Amino acid sequence: MDLGNPKDTLLGVLMSARTMDKQVLKVFPAFKKRFPTFQSLADSSPQEIGTYISTIGLYKTKARAIHGLARIVLEKFGGKVPATHDDLITLPGVGRKTANCVLSHVFEQDTVCVDTHVQRIATRLGWSKGKSPERVEQDLMRAVPQKFWREINRTFVQFGRDVCKAPTPQCWRCPVREMCPYQRKTAEKTSSRVR
Repeated sequence: MDLGNPKDTLLGVLMSARTMDKQVLKVFPAFKKRFPTFQSLADSSPQEIGTYISTIGLYKTKARAIHGLARIVLEKFGGKVPATHDDLITLPGVGRKTANCVLSHVFEQDTVCVDTHVQRIATRLGWSKGKSPERVEQDLMRAVPQKFWREINRTFVQFGRDVCKAPTPQCWRCPVREMCPYQRKTAEKTSSRVR
């Protein structure tokens, strides 16, 4: 999720954990209007932040993380989103995937962002046997040339939503189905309508 600047992208990706992007995008305009800066977030409270994001999953936990994150960004990083993986993962609510997404989208660094779609597709394609996002990330970094790392998440997320769905992929729509080793391929569903 790229929201055009480091602050908004960081917060949007954090909010999107276990939540559909479209839900985050619904609440983000009012959230951003009320909290235009890290200072406004730090001066608020987790409870107030929560009222602006209450329709997304895990909103109370995310509100606490956002409040803490804003304070740390102000105190430790001079109000600017840090541009290194090690610094980003020190922020509340920011794990490996969020850090990699921010580094990729905002700072144009070659990173692999592994979410559930990326992990599912990499496994189905046989590019990884990893059970953890970290392992899948390492496998993809070996399997895919570095110049394409930033595109993996953008491409796989949309493809995972549209075609290579969980739990049942639409293999008949897949452009690489002939090369895909996934064993439980699906055939196109036929209409059962009586004519």
